[in-house]
Amino acid sequence: MASKKFTEAAQNLSKAAEIAIESIKKYPPKYWDDGELNHVVNCYNERLLFINNPEPKFQNMRSLKYLEEAVFTRFQECSGENVEEFWRRIKEENLPFKRENKMAKILKRKKINNDIEYDFVTDLIVPYQQEGMITEEEVILLNAYLGKFENRKRK
Repeated sequence: MASKKFTEAAQNLSKAAEIAIESIKKYPPKYWDDGELNHVVNCYNERLLFINNPEPKFQNMRSLKYLEEAVFTRFQECSGENVEEFWRRIKEENLPFKRENKMAKILKRKKINNDIEYDFVTDLIVPYQQEGMITEEEVILLNAYLGKFENRKRK
């Protein structure tokens, strides 16, 4: 039997996953074709199934955390109308989730800590710059952090 804490967290995550699906359907990225849209929606529907019908061995907070990461990654790391709609709806529904600015954390720390952050910066430095989310000076700093991380990895 799942704990009350797990059940409540799963209900909140389930609602967030439903909002993710609705947001993506309402505002799909312009560069997606129907196949990409359907694939992403199907992935979110699969996550929703796992959230709402976990096997007994997965009815714990650790397993739910993995699903939370899967639901939120796109909305933490991307931008666009569907991302803004998603966060607006999360706030409107009073769900206990917060938007995290990973790029700001890396800039404040002045260091890339691991491969995940390295990939994040590599993938998003150009779109963030194009959308005005980071300045030219921050781009220069981030490129320096990428270089330092690569040097540490080589050693």
